[in-house]
Amino acid sequence: MTKDTEIDMEEVKLNEVDPEKQPMTGDGQAAGNEKNGSVKLKVPEDDVTFTGLSKEELLRVAGTPGWVRTRWVLLVLFWLGWVGMLAGAIVIIVQAPRCKPIPEMNWWNEGPLYQIDDLDAFSGGMEGLEEKLDGMTQLKVKGLVLGPLHSVQEDEPATLELDKISPIFGSLKQLEAVLAKAHKKGMSVVLDLTPNYKGSAPWFQNDDEIVEKVKSAAEYWLNLGVDAIKLRDLSHASNLTDWPKLRAAVQGNRTEDTKSRGLIGVVEGASPSEVSQLINASGVDLVLSDLLSSSSGGAERIRAMDILHPQQRNVGWGLGASSNVHLSTQAKAPGLIRLYQLLLFTMPGTPVFTYGDDIGLKAGNGSEKPKMLWDLESESVSANVTEHSEVRKWFKSLSDLRGKERSLLHGDYYSLYSSPSCLAFLRLWDQSERYITIVNWGEKAETLKLSLPLPPTDGVELPETAKVKLSTDENQEADSSISLDKITLGPRQGLLLQFPYTA
Repeated sequence: MTKDTEIDMEEVKLNEVDPEKQPMTGDGQAAGNEKNGSVKLKVPEDDVTFTGLSKEELLRVAGTPGWVRTRWVLLVLFWLGWVGMLAGAIVIIVQAPRCKPIPEMNWWNEGPLYQIDDLDAFSGGMEGLEEKLDGMTQLKVKGLVLGPLHSVQEDEPATLELDKISPIFGSLKQLEAVLAKAHKKGMSVVLDLTPNYKGSAPWFQNDDEIVEKVKSAAEYWLNLGVDAIKLRDLSHASNLTDWPKLRAAVQGNRTEDTKSRGLIGVVEGASPSEVSQLINASGVDLVLSDLLSSSSGGAERIRAMDILHPQQRNVGWGLGASSNVHLSTQAKAPGLIRLYQLLLFTMPGTPVFTYGDDIGLKAGNGSEKPKMLWDLESESVSANVTEHSEVRKWFKSLSDLRGKERSLLHGDYYSLYSSPSCLAFLRLWDQSERYITIVNWGEKAETLKLSLPLPPTDGVELPETAKVKLSTDENQEADSSISLDKITLGPRQGLLLQFPYTA
């Protein structure tokens, strides 16, 4: 009995299932005669690592005809693609419109010149001028024209001291401070050295001696830091015997690495053709005439532009600026100040203004110079102050636009329309935006039909419509579209239109 019991117990142990191999659920059998829940493990064979082809195997494969053809095909495709890209680049370069080279520009071509002939009226003297230069920078002024500042008695050549500043204008130290600050702000300084500026004959009568004094004084002030010399009565001065010496003293020693020193001449009473001849004969860098002031008709003014626009880098335009008269003397009615500013900033040449023209300052009584107004942002609601502020904003917007648009800065010019009280012209440069200026200073509205001069110009065409860039006419809002076939402009109004370049 005892022996049988021991045998039975051994069988139980032998038949007992290992706990790890027991099914997860104890009910029934799994498919395929496997016990339900059991894990079937597959013992992996020895890992086989691919080491690639040996050198000998690669050489055998590379020499087969299939691989040889494949390599040739890939090589040919590579070179065909490379040659195709090269040919495409050449075609693009050849067919693309070429950029027109920028003409040589000097600082007097890059922005307006601002004349200050009375420092006391403008800024309370030379010391006050230094403080006002920040305001000039905001207007994008490129050159300040000062003076005359020297001491001389009317028609008395013996009293002439061109190399000294009259004490009533300031001191040499103050002028040096103005020069330093102006140059730091990117502005040049022009000094008017007209000898007998108080008398009837700007050059007195003793011509040779006076020219020598002007020459010596010019060398002195240029060495001190002045950037250009201005002289009146250019027609007379350029015919003097020693004029070439004076010109050489100012314009000499110019190099590509140095800032150009300019010679500016003023001429009055000359015709457009005479001004053109004077530019060539005198050799000055800039001629400021009274052509716009002496003629009030659109046909005469457009003719002056037609004649002088090829020499635009040597032409200065002003309305009263040739005799230091304020723009307001030409603007006989409200609104004309802005119209004339628009005209001067968009004409082919350098705009020249007298102090206060940027705010529409009214001329003084008689010979008294008007005081410049500075506190335009005060809390005052005076109608005059508000108008001055608006005129200054208009001036600044025009100066900004001219400084960044090549068509206005040095672009070609085409007249489009003229009448006794109205004119229109086109400014364009290469692939830049095009601009059309239209001004009507008459007392009645005028309807214009713009057309290019004949024969047809080289690839220049007018579109059907253009965008209004700037306007003084409340009926022509900025950014609106306007048809060029028929434009009606109100009295004493101006428009600046813009349209894009098309290939």
